[in-house]
Amino acid sequence: MHRASSKSYADNRDTTDMSRFSLLRHEVSIVRYITEWIKGDHTNRQIVLMLSLIVGMCTGVAAFILKYIIEVIKDLLTNHFTLSETNGLYLIYPAIGILLTSLFVKFVVKDDISHGVTKILYAISRKRARIKSHNRWTSIVASSITIGFGGSVGAEAPIVLTGSAFGSHLGKRFHLPANTVMLLVGCGAAGAVAAIFKAPIAGVMFVLEVLMLDLNMASLLPLLVTCLTSVCVSYALYGTESMFAFSMDKAFTIDIIPECILLGVVCGLVSLYFTRTMNWFEGIFGKLSSGWAKFIVGAAVLGTLIFFFPAMYGEGYDVIAQLLRDADPSEVMHNTLFYGYENSLLVYLVLVLLLKVFATTATNGGGGCGGVFAPTLFLGCIAGFIFAHVWDDSLGLELGNSGYVSSKNCALYGMAGLMSGVMHAPLTGIFLIAELTGGYDLFVPLMIVSVASYLTINTFEPHSIYAMRLARKGELITHDKDQAILTIINLKSQIETDYKQVSPEIDLGELVKVITNAHRNIFPVTDHHGKFLGVVTLDSVRRYIFRPELYHKYTVASFMKAPPALLNTNDTLKVATQKFDDTKAWNLPVIDEHHRFVGFVSRSGLFNSYREVLVNFSAE
Repeated sequence: MHRASSKSYADNRDTTDMSRFSLLRHEVSIVRYITEWIKGDHTNRQIVLMLSLIVGMCTGVAAFILKYIIEVIKDLLTNHFTLSETNGLYLIYPAIGILLTSLFVKFVVKDDISHGVTKILYAISRKRARIKSHNRWTSIVASSITIGFGGSVGAEAPIVLTGSAFGSHLGKRFHLPANTVMLLVGCGAAGAVAAIFKAPIAGVMFVLEVLMLDLNMASLLPLLVTCLTSVCVSYALYGTESMFAFSMDKAFTIDIIPECILLGVVCGLVSLYFTRTMNWFEGIFGKLSSGWAKFIVGAAVLGTLIFFFPAMYGEGYDVIAQLLRDADPSEVMHNTLFYGYENSLLVYLVLVLLLKVFATTATNGGGGCGGVFAPTLFLGCIAGFIFAHVWDDSLGLELGNSGYVSSKNCALYGMAGLMSGVMHAPLTGIFLIAELTGGYDLFVPLMIVSVASYLTINTFEPHSIYAMRLARKGELITHDKDQAILTIINLKSQIETDYKQVSPEIDLGELVKVITNAHRNIFPVTDHHGKFLGVVTLDSVRRYIFRPELYHKYTVASFMKAPPALLNTNDTLKVATQKFDDTKAWNLPVIDEHHRFVGFVSRSGLFNSYREVLVNFSAE
């Protein structure tokens, strides 16, 4: 009887395994069929459009999954909290989230998935837009755990990395050229922004301003297809309503333009504070060599801040919604020591404004995963709200026909202003806030605040918070075609290695034998360990070649001279071209970090590569 049962169980298990295998094989066949159909009798332009449609569907679904998981985790952890009392679990939840995320990254991902937008910029500029395939799902898992447990970061950068990874994967799967893969990466990023905010125009603007891809008619259509597709997926999955409910109670009038300009300056200064404080605090985490030390510091800082200021828990979109609908102050200050003291709302919000950057940095520095997109909107809303109340209540100035400036309107203006300042993306801020709330009647003040904020921070910081890390290394692609091409071309790909190396102690006769068998007119001189010493040119020995009596009189060291400049394998192409311009040389030797000879880079080779990439740029 027992044997019969075991046999029955084994048969059932084999049947189940065969069914799963059959289903998997069927799914693979479908994917292969779709791939072959797309590769069929279609032009490159049609293929790109079809792939942009697929990217839009993938990013729309991915954005929904990410937001859903975050909300489920948050509700499970906090829905039993009472509004009027502090809760010690705020000290513990963020630490658990960071720990789980760190363990997931260390033992499952085994790769760095932080700073999602910066990684995309680096992939575009240095890796031919190649993004690792695991980013299609690992960022979703890591960021949902981090944010659901209270990490004070945003889900937008991880989902942007996810969308870009979909675009990069499809580009590699269909063996598309690098510039087309770059476009699909941009489509993925645009679709992610469009899906998570239901803001298609903002998605296109994000790619234009933050990822700094050239926008022309050939690239505009795929971007629009992706954005529209991802937004339609979002509409189908969680409705067509705007992300934030907003009803305008004060229309824009011409006489509040000075106040809008001043608010823009304030937003620019807050952006500067946010950017520089984050860089400084990240530097502190960078000095901690132990991962556990980073975790302890990050969890302690984050847990403490969230305990005293629960508004910092997660993305903070619930606080934005409360401020935009003029919620009761006690609702904004729930679970805090400030609860019940409605008159202390501004003090509470000022403290949140100043301390939010430490919570955000501690989340990522301690091992969490998230971006600064949501914190930027969060701080912008608070900054605008505070500005309106200070202006009306403290300064007592009359603004507009009704004698006051709307705190709800200023909250929207502040969101656009902070995005413009922190991300150096005024157009993204303008269209995103208009699409988030349906506040299209406020386009003019949104533009004024965004431009003023951008001009203010640009005086101090020429690059966005995403781009400054790459800009310092000379690895940032820009809208300047010349600089972009110099960034895209990899110096290592230009190194020519077919040069005959000679030792300094060999005599002229041996050198003549080397020259006879070589097809170059320049010869690197190296020691026995391969370290570069100098060069010998054919011109320097030409008049001695036909005098055999001198062959044993001179050595290579007699003709060796130092090159006009040296290139390092870690140099950028911009550095290389600058050295060619300074020295007027036609060839420059390249050495590695140990001063060993690697090869030569020629001016003509650089020029040919530059022309080839320029043609591809123009063709796209």
